[in-house]
Amino acid sequence: MIFSVGIVFIYKYVNPPMTPTMLIRAVEAIKEGRLQFIERQWVDYDEVSPNLIRAIIAAEDARFMTHFGIDWKAVKDSQTYNKRHKGKKKRGASTVTMQTAKNTFLNHSRNYVRKAFEAYFTYLIEAIWDKKRIIEVYVNVVEWGDGVYGAEAASKKFFGKSAIDLSRREAALLASVLPNPHRWSPAKPTNYINKRVGWISGRMNSVQIPS
Repeated sequence: MIFSVGIVFIYKYVNPPMTPTMLIRAVEAIKEGRLQFIERQWVDYDEVSPNLIRAIIAAEDARFMTHFGIDWKAVKDSQTYNKRHKGKKKRGASTVTMQTAKNTFLNHSRNYVRKAFEAYFTYLIEAIWDKKRIIEVYVNVVEWGDGVYGAEAASKKFFGKSAIDLSRREAALLASVLPNPHRWSPAKPTNYINKRVGWISGRMNSVQIPS
């Protein structure tokens, strides 16, 4: 308990040098007989295009600025949807803060213990960090492909530019593949991804972002 509070407090001021996801992916690569080089370069919040911040919030968590880590309305809506559409792909209610907790402190296993820790770290992050820090850490640790972590590395890999220079469409493309960056690529958008880009673009102006 004390350690978890301490590490979250430290990461309020110190950028996470490594995440469990990065280590797990590296070990998986070794088991497959290959080396995985980590492409990552930390950038501050003000060094990321507002287009990308808006696109991520529009795609992943439209009420990011108003909830305290867990969007209970989204949880209720997803439960209702999943009951009405049994047999179809389930709709989730994971927020940016929840994803930040998972990506920064936990592994990606799917069990109730991990979910409980995710909720715990989610509330801890919201209590100790401000919204600006949450989104800053998120855009620097999120996975955007094989060995690609963070907005700066993704922007350079897929578009040959820094994260601060991303256009509206490029930002929407990056946000559109976040549910599964190993299946989809911003460089080769499928029809489904292009539809998501249009949907995200249409929501970008209506979301609030940290100032």
